[in-house]
Amino acid sequence: MPNMQNQKRGHNVLDTDRIGWLLVKLTTPAFFGMFVQTLYNVVNTIFIGQFVGPLGIAGLSIVFPLQMLAMGIGMMVGMGGSSLISRFLGAGDVTSAERTVGNGISIGIILSLAITAAVLPLVNFWLRLIGASDAVLPYARDYLVIVISGTIFNVFAMSLLNFARAEGNARVGMTAMIIGGVLNIILDAVFIIWMGMGVTGAALGTVIGQFVSMVYLWSYYFTGSSYLKISMRTLRLDFRILKQMFAIGLASFVQTIAGSLSAMILINMVVRYGGDVALGAFGIIQRVMMFAIMPGIVFGQGVQPILGFNYGARRYHLALKAIYLAAIFSTSFSLAAFFILYFFPEPILRIFTSDEPLLEMGIHASRLIFLSMPVMGGVMIGQMIFQALGKAMQAFITAIVRPIVFLIPIVLLMSRLWQLDGVFLSFPLSDVLTLILVLSLLSPIISFFRKHSKGVPAGTAESIPAQRPPYPPAVGE
Repeated sequence: MPNMQNQKRGHNVLDTDRIGWLLVKLTTPAFFGMFVQTLYNVVNTIFIGQFVGPLGIAGLSIVFPLQMLAMGIGMMVGMGGSSLISRFLGAGDVTSAERTVGNGISIGIILSLAITAAVLPLVNFWLRLIGASDAVLPYARDYLVIVISGTIFNVFAMSLLNFARAEGNARVGMTAMIIGGVLNIILDAVFIIWMGMGVTGAALGTVIGQFVSMVYLWSYYFTGSSYLKISMRTLRLDFRILKQMFAIGLASFVQTIAGSLSAMILINMVVRYGGDVALGAFGIIQRVMMFAIMPGIVFGQGVQPILGFNYGARRYHLALKAIYLAAIFSTSFSLAAFFILYFFPEPILRIFTSDEPLLEMGIHASRLIFLSMPVMGGVMIGQMIFQALGKAMQAFITAIVRPIVFLIPIVLLMSRLWQLDGVFLSFPLSDVLTLILVLSLLSPIISFFRKHSKGVPAGTAESIPAQRPPYPPAVGE
């Protein structure tokens, strides 16, 4: 039985006015957990690049949009459920929070099996649709068959991780991510280097790591260590809960699906104008981007339960403080990432490959794609705010606009004008337009919080009401 952080039912760690301390407390475990997971993805690519070759990296790049589909299911259930859980806890409704966890588990099983059934029998069709060439197809197929078969482990792990974080226990999520990530790296070394299994070994390492993470999180909830408890009663589907969960979580799912669609188009464009070398470079840049945007993601994950809890408790001045601190921290890290990736990309890219044409292409692409890195922290925090507050419409708009409304039309236009450079430049232009949209949608929320924070002394945290409606109203209602 792993050593897990227990929370007393009488007090929740989110119930404090020390917002800066709480944000660091929730963000630090999320950072270390995501760092190890991101490191795994990078190490996985390094092993494939060094011991399989550029075609292996291209194969992983082709599969990535379909992996995002499975990820979207986990994010829909996890993010939608976590938003509800935090607001329920802030409103003092523990029963509904527990029912949300149980419903998330049940619907996660159903959806993950559906995704597996839709993709697995038609593997070649999906890979050809994305743009796999005859040379890349065998690598992509070997990887996808194994990874998609483990979708249920991935969805479970992502959902339960978000639920634990929503109840204020970021340490459990960190531990689960570290266990899975470290195991993945070890298994990669065994399967790829020592056993020479290539992309098949990489896929096996991924699925086994996801399974072990899922077991750890499962034991947290089903051995009584969690703040929220699960029973057969909570596992029964409640369509009121599911409606609220999907209203918020749909934004994460649509964002992932839209990202998959845009990734398919981008990959086709990259192959059309640059061939397999450009595709390999693009795959490396995607892995580097995971590290670059990681601070924005973890600060968003850290601020989400704080916002949801304080909104549910109507502590608007504390919600406002959380937004400001998260935005400042996230933007600072984004600026640092931009400086490194724009001015010194070569040492980073050499970690992945020693192939000179691939390096030359990667350096060029990095300096174009990462032009908008300074604004990414603000974009990610803004998108997380809408989900945390239950703003389903705004969350949906910001989720779909960047990949569908901005990125796809821009890449189709700019690729005609500047070919491969146009494909790469579509990223920063889309990011800047997304930031403008996010800020415009955030403006009335910030105004609402400011209006209802007047007259509240600094450092004040009102007590949580004994009874709140089961479904907190939207901001401004």
